[in-house]
Amino acid sequence: MDFINNLDTDTSLAILSCLDDPSDLVRASAVSRSWRGFVIKQSLSKSLCLKLFHQLARVDRTLETSNEESSGSISSVYALEREHRVYALLAKGCTSSPIKSCVDDAITASSTDRLPEESILNTLDERERIGGTPSYWSSSGHHKTSVPETLLYKLKGDLCVITELSIQPFQDFFDPGRPIYSSHYVRFRFGHLDNKSQDKNNYVWTYTSQQFPMAQENRLQNFKLPEPVLCIGGFVLIEFLGRVQRCDIDDLYYICVTHVKAMGRSLAKSFRVVDPDESGKFGLKVLSYSDPQEMNEKEEEEAGPSVFRPMRNRNLEQLVNFLHSHSTDVQYVWPESDEDDESDEEEV
Repeated sequence: MDFINNLDTDTSLAILSCLDDPSDLVRASAVSRSWRGFVIKQSLSKSLCLKLFHQLARVDRTLETSNEESSGSISSVYALEREHRVYALLAKGCTSSPIKSCVDDAITASSTDRLPEESILNTLDERERIGGTPSYWSSSGHHKTSVPETLLYKLKGDLCVITELSIQPFQDFFDPGRPIYSSHYVRFRFGHLDNKSQDKNNYVWTYTSQQFPMAQENRLQNFKLPEPVLCIGGFVLIEFLGRVQRCDIDDLYYICVTHVKAMGRSLAKSFRVVDPDESGKFGLKVLSYSDPQEMNEKEEEEAGPSVFRPMRNRNLEQLVNFLHSHSTDVQYVWPESDEDDESDEEEV
């Protein structure tokens, strides 16, 4: 029975609104012209996206080409068709793209005890030691345990669906008792830069998680969000609340982290956020209508296996400027290589 053509609009809408899989909705729109017209006219793709991710209620316009941002009015029919295409792609990308690590870069820390050896950049590397040297970020020390700390990261796209975040506290194997410098609790915020603010470091946070208790254990601790969250703008702020471990050397409390990871689905290849404002409203621009899952698989095949994470030019420049402007007696231990071993044997 073709209920679209034989039932009233409200009944047909109630039936199709039960579809919660984007692929099923796309299949329904391909049944016939009348079915496609009904799906488009009733904005069912948009409704499904809003049901999956309420953060998308902040989208105030959709764009497909660069000249649309300055063009005049368009027909209502074309606007509905474009809206259907955009939200159908968005629903598919948010639910079927592969789940991967979404952290792209480390931006800043609220404090750092010693630069550059205890920089936030160390938390991007999964290794606990690099060439025999411990790899971690350390806050500055405080007498009060209530002083919080934050780490700010850039994600791999303006739109990322985050499902879980992981943090590994640092354990100091050189101090008596091998202390672990975790925090009591951790909280996460997702958001974007405030483009209208004169302060380039002003952020608008559109999502704030609950407080998760941290264990004082040297392991990668996973914090699963109650439901997948769409990060709009591509920035995540990690808040460490409450200091646990005191350093016996200076009698101050520290928070130290070895590694940070955010798992989810990046839509960087498909979408870009346009002009987000302080109220959270933003435009959504389509970069490609290619299947997000197929693009990710193709990118993995072309990239091949990766052993080392290259240092970004910006981070390298910061490190070089710091070393030029600060005298330091820090001894760096570089990774051992077979060539070094061979040269040592020859000298002997």
